[in-house]
Amino acid sequence: MGTVLGVGRVTSRTPVLRIRGSQHSTRPDTVAAEEPLEIRLAGTPLAVTMRTPGADFDLVHGFLATEGVIAGHDDVAGLRYCDSVDADGRNTYNVVDVDLAPGVPIPDTGLERNFYTSSSCGVCGKASIDAIRTKTSFDVRADPARVPLEVLLALPDRLRAEQQVFEKTGGLHAAGLFSAAGELSALREDVGRHNAVDKVVGDAVRAGRLPLAGHVLMVSGRASFELTQKAAMAGIPVLAAVSAPSSLAVELAREVGITLVGFLRGDGCNVYTHTERIVLPD
Repeated sequence: MGTVLGVGRVTSRTPVLRIRGSQHSTRPDTVAAEEPLEIRLAGTPLAVTMRTPGADFDLVHGFLATEGVIAGHDDVAGLRYCDSVDADGRNTYNVVDVDLAPGVPIPDTGLERNFYTSSSCGVCGKASIDAIRTKTSFDVRADPARVPLEVLLALPDRLRAEQQVFEKTGGLHAAGLFSAAGELSALREDVGRHNAVDKVVGDAVRAGRLPLAGHVLMVSGRASFELTQKAAMAGIPVLAAVSAPSSLAVELAREVGITLVGFLRGDGCNVYTHTERIVLPD
C-alpha cells in the first residue's frame, strides 16, 4: 500500500537491496508513484502526462490554463474521472474528461505537453517566445511586485520544509507559490516539474485567483523554458529556482517581463532578468 493524497497512491513500497559500505540488507523502501493521466475534452483525448496521483483536478485546470485552452475557472463547465479500469476491474482514476463552457473553443487535438516547444522545433527560439507573448493575456511586465532579498533567500528552506512526500521518497519535485512577503499560498509535489507547477496554477484557477500578480513561483529544480512559459501564462512576475535556467528560459523571461532567479541556495542567487524587482539591503 502507499500514501494517498486525493485519488490514487502518492507513494508505494517495494523491496530493495540496501548496500552501505560492507553492510547489505534486504528491506522495503518507499518510492514516489508515477502513473499516466489522460486529459480529454468532451470525450476526445487531448494529452497524456506522467504524474504523481493526487490533486489531479488542479493539474488539469493548470495544464489547460498554461496551454491557453482556458482563461479561468469559468471556462470549465465540469470535469470528472472516467471509468478507466485495471486488470482487476478497479477504477485507475487515470482519465479525466473536461467539459468546456459554452463558447470556449476546443483546440486542435494535437495539443500536447511541450506544445509551443515542439511547434517551433527546427525554427528558432524566437518563434516559441512570440507564441507565448501573443498567447498570454496578462501583462507581467507591468507588475509592480518587489521582493526583499532576505525573503527570496528564505524560500528554498520554506519549500523543502513543506515537501511531505519528498521526505519519504527523495524523488519528487516541488513548486510553491509565495507572496512577495514570503507567505506560502500553495505547494504541490510531483515526479514532473511541469506537473507540480500546473497543480499550483490549477489551484489558483479553481479559486478564481488568476492572474497571480505579486507572487513568486519557487521550483525545486531548474528553470526551463516550459516553466517560464507557465509562469507567464499565469501572470506570475517572479520565477525562482534552486538550479540553473536554460538560455531560452532567460530569453522568454526577458521578453515577457518575468524576473528569473537561478541558483537560489544558501546566501546567494543569480538574477538573470528584470533585476529591479529584487530589493537589496542598504
